[in-house]
Amino acid sequence: MLHHTNQEMLDDVQVAIVGTGFAGLGLAIRLMREGIRDLVLLERADDVGGTWRDNTYPGAACDIQSHLYSYSFRPNPHWSRTYASQPEIHAYLREAAWDEGVMPKIRFGAEVLAAGWDEDQKVWSVQTPRGHVRAQFLVAATGHLSDPRLPDIPGLDRFEGTIFHSARWDHSQSLDCLRVGVVGTGASAIQIVPAIAERTGHLTVFQRTAPHVIPRFDEEFSDADRRLFARMPDVARDLRNRLFWGNESRYPQRRMVPEFLEEIEALADGHRRAQVSDPELLAKITPDYTIGCKRVLLSNDWYPALCRDDVTLETSGITSVTPSGVTLTGGQHLELDALVLSTGFEATDLPIAHRLTGRDGVLLADQWSTGGQAFASVAVHNFPNLFLMNGPNSGLGAGSVVYIIESQIDYLHGAIAHGLEHEVILEVSAEAEEEYVRSVRERAEGTVWLSGGCASWYVDPRSGNLTTLWPDMMHRYRAKNARFVAAPYRTVPASPAREPVRL
Repeated sequence: MLHHTNQEMLDDVQVAIVGTGFAGLGLAIRLMREGIRDLVLLERADDVGGTWRDNTYPGAACDIQSHLYSYSFRPNPHWSRTYASQPEIHAYLREAAWDEGVMPKIRFGAEVLAAGWDEDQKVWSVQTPRGHVRAQFLVAATGHLSDPRLPDIPGLDRFEGTIFHSARWDHSQSLDCLRVGVVGTGASAIQIVPAIAERTGHLTVFQRTAPHVIPRFDEEFSDADRRLFARMPDVARDLRNRLFWGNESRYPQRRMVPEFLEEIEALADGHRRAQVSDPELLAKITPDYTIGCKRVLLSNDWYPALCRDDVTLETSGITSVTPSGVTLTGGQHLELDALVLSTGFEATDLPIAHRLTGRDGVLLADQWSTGGQAFASVAVHNFPNLFLMNGPNSGLGAGSVVYIIESQIDYLHGAIAHGLEHEVILEVSAEAEEEYVRSVRERAEGTVWLSGGCASWYVDPRSGNLTTLWPDMMHRYRAKNARFVAAPYRTVPASPAREPVRL
């Protein structure tokens, strides 16, 4: 762990980056390689890594192949297997931060409490627990899977047993031999449940919606494989390319092209029936919506875990939490010793939006009251010299988000370099933003995310719009959004306004 001091800081920099996950670190590496070194990274925790620092639950691993879920400009020939585990990915990010000289630029324990645009000084003024930062450019690289979302269940705060969110796993609390409840059946839960089922006394999984699950084709890389990747980088690069286009080839599933849907539905159905023979359990785990509407999950041990005698899949809703357990919709009360809340993240109403104030005191959360939107997924009118990473319409229903992040890195480097070179403030016009958002919504029409018959965090409930995902192929995002062009931006001189000299 890296520990900060209590010394108050005052940084006056060209660029301030909020967050040190894949996005924040990647942008810092690119800027520093290109000679833009007057920057600071603000990190609320005591280490780098973002979601790969925070999610330390048992069984945590990536569901995108390791050689694709990593920086193209920092290939790692030493991945141990097809799908890397959380510790391995976290170690990769820490090594990148040290090797690239980014670590000394990071202020740990520096959560952004508030950040506002100072029109007089033409800078962003950022408040943190460790002091004040002024920056010409502010980049919010906080992601949309960083702040846990707690379920809205009455009595949750009255539970007297062990309770925590999966993204804040309490390793000091043993679950051995306890009656444990896991709330949720999403991407984290399907890794947690098989990892802890053998040691709990009894495990109850509370399911609201059954997920579609397909096999996880995961293999270890041999020593010979890793030596080959290290000695012949082109081999690893070719593997990355094959993985990328393999993911791209499945995009027609998201457009609900019948033959592509039938193929993946057959895969998921066959996987389910091969692992579960009990008709009652099979009925519970069979989804009632089109595959792909919610995240398609990868697991070989999820269904076998549910088949255990000491595991119960409960599909009745929880009406309340009591000091000793939970009450279900039918009135039944289940006694529990521990509750694990695997209930996702604040992905649509981003917490950072409640801390950013733009021109004329406009709060980003208020401007986004009906859903987040941004030009090129990175720029918002009324917020000069502010850029977002992993912001609206930049997530993926399938594929490596690192590819999207690298596209945004290219764009932001171009924008920041342009602003510094020409000494101008960049603010995207409202017209350009609206036109971009309109084009994205047109792409989203007819996709499984809007027409697949489910409710998901991909869609903002306030508007019904797809605000989280990019609704097209990954390479089309890069073609549209990786190169900065100044035309959509209103530019003004970057120097502060000065009072006229009185003679």
